[in-house]
Amino acid sequence: MLGLRSCLTRVLAARTLAPQMCSSFATGPRQYDGTFYEFRTYCLKPSKMNEYMEKIKKNIHLRTAHSELVGFWSVEFGGRMNKVFHIWKYDNFAHRTEVRKALAKDREWQEQFLIPSLALIDKQEFEIAYLVPWSKLEKPPKEGVYELATFQMKPGGPALWGEPFKRAVNAHVNRGYSKLVGVFHTEYGTLNRVHVLWWNESADSRAAGRHESHEDPRVVAAGKLFH
Repeated sequence: MLGLRSCLTRVLAARTLAPQMCSSFATGPRQYDGTFYEFRTYCLKPSKMNEYMEKIKKNIHLRTAHSELVGFWSVEFGGRMNKVFHIWKYDNFAHRTEVRKALAKDREWQEQFLIPSLALIDKQEFEIAYLVPWSKLEKPPKEGVYELATFQMKPGGPALWGEPFKRAVNAHVNRGYSKLVGVFHTEYGTLNRVHVLWWNESADSRAAGRHESHEDPRVVAAGKLFH
């Protein structure tokens, strides 16, 4: 289990382009692979953020008893404030179904966290995503700052944009200022969306590194892949 799952860890939320049409089903080269990742984003009522974080820190062990938590973050910069997102790993869809059924029957989880927390949440969103073929889930070296960069890609999936996007991502990686945690391609939810999760030693090192990387022609060329 990764060392990035602390509820106290804060994340930089990168700019997200305008939402595209959602679908309950998408096709793509990763569709029939087993392991997938569920991205859950909760927007909290402004006055309830601290209360929610206290509840999750106290009770998260009840949820992780059922399935693996990759990470749980609160947003510090960018996008909508008073927001948390968390990523859960599942072996396959049958595994997720079993977990959801078990959670529904877990009285302690329901009574101590889920039911009391519903009144604190303003909005919920979730997506199911696969790691792109050339990415694997990495472990950050130590505590730091995380960034979830979200891109709305042109239709066609990794077969269309995979290689040039990989070159752009590696252009950032090779400069050494940031560590890639994983690159995910949505399968359920908003279509043609890619999430890139980064670890940075600090917000300042992230800012300096990105300024330099955007002068790299591989990064500039990747901009043609997006809507």
